[in-house]
Amino acid sequence: MALYSEKVMDHFRNPRNVGVIENADGVGEVGNAKCGDIMKMYLKIDDDVVTDVKFETFGCGSAIASSSMATELIKGKPVSEAMQLTNKAVAEALDGLPDYKMHCSVLAEEAIQSALDDYYNKHPEKKSIANDVRN
Repeated sequence: MALYSEKVMDHFRNPRNVGVIENADGVGEVGNAKCGDIMKMYLKIDDDVVTDVKFETFGCGSAIASSSMATELIKGKPVSEAMQLTNKAVAEALDGLPDYKMHCSVLAEEAIQSALDDYYNKHPEKKSIANDVRN
């Protein structure tokens, strides 16, 4: 059995949405001290829809694939759906990750949540709606 699925390999070799969004509406950066992975997510949000998302990741193939897949899962979606993204959903969309690489999908979830938190810090008037969705 292959260690990584074809989807993981595809998103590692051909990552989607790599880059920076200048004047992003939300930016989130997270890292894992144990493995050294760092993820930075940039969000462009118009009318409560994630119209663009880009990432920069310094890390292993699983971290890059998780970042890429996470961006694909939220692009074009309402913010309320993006807030619901879980690491499990990222891993499932990649057709699984080895147990010892699941932390990469957790980082992807945390980076998106961090970017959304940044967005809501910049737009506190939208925060009450976000709290209703999270609870």
